[in-house]
Amino acid sequence: VQLVESGGGLVQPGGSLRLSCAASGFTFSRSELSWYRQAPGMERELVATISTTGGSTNYADSVKGRFTISRDNTKNTVYLQMNSLKPEDTAVYYCNARVQLIIVSVYWGQGTQVTVSS
Repeated sequence: VQLVESGGGLVQPGGSLRLSCAASGFTFSRSELSWYRQAPGMERELVATISTTGGSTNYADSVKGRFTISRDNTKNTVYLQMNSLKPEDTAVYYCNARVQLIIVSVYWGQGTQVTVSS
């Protein structure tokens, strides 16, 4: 099982980034997918979640209207489009997959750093 994030980096306030998470080794289309983030000294927090079909999404209040989660089940990839970035968005962003077949399995990526600074 692998979840590999990419797309992080340094961006100025007000800028945009698109994170990608490429998955392999499990039934991607049956997975609920999420992005989490963790800032230094803070607990990991849920940023956004998308349902198996992409028909339902949920966002943390702090990112609503600025971030968009999407998925492409043909490419086994989930995305996080981040617009109007703020310094408080600085964190390591993690991809998460929750697969419910007979049992529930949860997988994490290694994380990608996003730094918003002038």
